[in-house]
Amino acid sequence: MGNKLLITKLNRNNITYIATALYSEKQLLELYLEPTEQESILDNIYVGRVKDVVKNLNAAFIEIAPKKPCYYSLEDCHNPLYVKKINSPRMVQGDEVVVQVVKENIKTKPPKVSTNLTFSGTYLILTTENTSLGISRKLPEEERERLRELLGPYKNDKFGLVVRTNAAKAEPSEILKEYDELKLEYEQLIQNAVHRTCFSCLRKSPPEFLAILKNLNPSELEEIITDDRGLWEQIKAKGFQVTLYEDKLLSLNSLYSLEVRLQEALKERVWLKSGGYLVIQPTEALTVIDVNSGKSVAKKKVQEHYLNINLEAAEEIAHQLRLRNISGIIIVDFIDMKEQRAKEELMLQLKQFVKKDSVPVQVVDMTRLNLVELTRKKVRKSLTEQISK
Repeated sequence: MGNKLLITKLNRNNITYIATALYSEKQLLELYLEPTEQESILDNIYVGRVKDVVKNLNAAFIEIAPKKPCYYSLEDCHNPLYVKKINSPRMVQGDEVVVQVVKENIKTKPPKVSTNLTFSGTYLILTTENTSLGISRKLPEEERERLRELLGPYKNDKFGLVVRTNAAKAEPSEILKEYDELKLEYEQLIQNAVHRTCFSCLRKSPPEFLAILKNLNPSELEEIITDDRGLWEQIKAKGFQVTLYEDKLLSLNSLYSLEVRLQEALKERVWLKSGGYLVIQPTEALTVIDVNSGKSVAKKKVQEHYLNINLEAAEEIAHQLRLRNISGIIIVDFIDMKEQRAKEELMLQLKQFVKKDSVPVQVVDMTRLNLVELTRKKVRKSLTEQISK
């Protein structure tokens, strides 16, 4: 059975959100909340102005609107598209340059921008500064070779291509049609950019629920469901097969317990089936997760019992990181185990569990204090931040 994607509207604290929820059976895997009155700037492309260059950070702050500075790493400054250039070989204050928002503002950190512009499709991503041809490593080698032969002749020194996992078994005509569409979009933006004024938005990203739809692998998606006719029409207009849920007696929210799952995902404590529990505490610098045995008690084979709780906790932690969209540095304090074999098994299983995540997660190491270090790529705000005023 494939996954189901629910797209509906939720009201919390007098704010209406578009909720995009990915389910496997009745388990909620991912949840994104998009305020209807507030548009995301993620993936938008602007003509920005360099406000400051901070040498000791090797970074610049580029405004995409008056008094809206964004962080820009000068390490990423390879071949930027300048609309207006001060007479200097380096990026300097006052330069006007085309940038794309690659990370939203998270906590106290400003948004992050890049001069490597990306144009995403279902099968391909076109990139302006990396001109290589990259193919998803998740694909089998024979499929990678097929796609390499198909797209190799289109390699050039103006832009690069990344072939997504979704391209697996896609018809060559579909892939090449999308290539032509992305190439045209790129060329038109480049041509128009030099005639636009500072702070102009050159390309606005689609609503988040449509962007999420585009990123999902169609072969893993059984059904898209919405109970809102307006959303249904928008999704259909983009060529997706979508079911309009119209049962007046039982709402879509109630059928999938969406509000209940959201409340659970905001709680600090998460109970495990064994009787153990997790305590998840985000801080300014990192997220700390504590594993406790709780009500789970073993009279014999205590170390084996601890390993079983830790393995159950590892699977639930992988799920919670994805559900709550926790990113950055994560420190997990598992129940202490004496045997090295048990520690190695825990680390091995944890690495397997996080592979299911749609966002890259790296299991770094276990410290001498038996604390496990992980990192998860930062892109969107956490679920808690999404609903914070």
